[in-house]
Amino acid sequence: MGQKHFDFNSRCQQAYREIIQLKLESGARILDAEKKRDPSNLIPVFLENYIDFFNLFFNEDPALYLSKKDMLDNRIESMSEGPSSSPFYLFTRSVIHFQWAAIKVKFGNNWDAGWEFRRSFLQSKENQQKFPAFQPSVMLSGAMQVVAGTIPDGYKWLSSLLGIKGSLTGGMKQLECFLNAKDDWAALYHDEAVFYYLYLKFYIENQREQVFAFIRQNKLDVKNNHLYAYLAANLAINDQQSAYAEQVIRQRNNAAGYLDAPIWDLEMGYASLNHLEPDAHIYLERFIRNFKGKFYVKDALQKLSWYYYLQGDGAKAVNYRELVLHKGSMESDADKQAMKEAKSGRWPDKTLLKARLLCDGGYYGEALQSLRGKSSADFSSEEDKCEFAYRLGRIYDGLGRADEAVSAYLTTIKTGEYLKEYFAARAALQVGYIYEQRGNKSMATAYFQKCLSLKDHDYKNSLDQKAKAGIARVNGE
Repeated sequence: MGQKHFDFNSRCQQAYREIIQLKLESGARILDAEKKRDPSNLIPVFLENYIDFFNLFFNEDPALYLSKKDMLDNRIESMSEGPSSSPFYLFTRSVIHFQWAAIKVKFGNNWDAGWEFRRSFLQSKENQQKFPAFQPSVMLSGAMQVVAGTIPDGYKWLSSLLGIKGSLTGGMKQLECFLNAKDDWAALYHDEAVFYYLYLKFYIENQREQVFAFIRQNKLDVKNNHLYAYLAANLAINDQQSAYAEQVIRQRNNAAGYLDAPIWDLEMGYASLNHLEPDAHIYLERFIRNFKGKFYVKDALQKLSWYYYLQGDGAKAVNYRELVLHKGSMESDADKQAMKEAKSGRWPDKTLLKARLLCDGGYYGEALQSLRGKSSADFSSEEDKCEFAYRLGRIYDGLGRADEAVSAYLTTIKTGEYLKEYFAARAALQVGYIYEQRGNKSMATAYFQKCLSLKDHDYKNSLDQKAKAGIARVNGE
């Protein structure tokens, strides 16, 4: 056994490229061979953390988590045996802490995740100061700067306690600099950086059209690179582009060796249900059957209850709603909302539910047609009247009819700001986006602040984060 060292040689680089495409089996084989060839090289040990990260992050298997959780300390200790004169000495530890922060969130350990994030944040910052020319630190630090700069109020106590202060604009500039860098390390880490950059550009900067333009113009391989395929499908579903999401999922390379993940069935189930397709339940039920984790389980069960409710199968609808009460967790806003609905005992209006799903899928013409001839007077409850205005707003927004969208959104805010539903807060956010696009910074800021001011509603944390990011963008923070 020689001196421990960091040798990110061509074989390790090939393993990394395989792993980042979610070809975990071939990546693991290369790493096993490299560990035998040079047992003192710490890079294979570092890259094995990527394999564990992807397995645990996407599949959330509690048995695998129990068997792997001690590897965090073991790997950090191993990295500490390398030479401190190498930029990989701090970088490898920073990445491992960052990945385990995400894993611990998935397993409900938010407190521990916060500390892991802090360790990663500080190590990345220190590495940038010591090795300013080492580009991978810029990538990681940039991503964390953005996240830290837009932490929602619900988690503000954590960021204050941990002493983390970020910057949206500063972090995004770092990521853009990294993507434009020409050195070999920037080329190697390009795919990983693109993944962070597009997610943050989509959710934090709200530059959704630019995200899909980037995917097209840079010809991202959404067929053979499953990380890119997941990125494209997931973002498409969240951008009312269910048809494109279905296309990506169906056309991806299904050869053996890729990470086997039930998440594909969840995404396909969402996309199918958003077009009221008769086979939507097949994907959602297979996800529930095979997924061992807890994130989005309540949400998937809610969608199954909606599917059978719209099909007229009351018994199955009730059965799946009952399961919402007992399965999964309430870590995500979507799962919290599913739980709230299940506890309420109240079923959504079928007309509004169909309009919602079609709008969520980007089928705006069909959604508008489903509401033709309807007015708020056709709905009895205050919640349904408010939702009717909100659905019209989202549909007009999707059709590019901004003035009509704003009018409907303002009605939503007026009728819904004291309700527990999220409609008024989301409407305020959307009006903020419209004014932002028009270059009216003061009105955009006012509506983002209106979104933040509304309390005790569904999706509070995620909507607050979007509103905070909006304020930061329009004011150049």
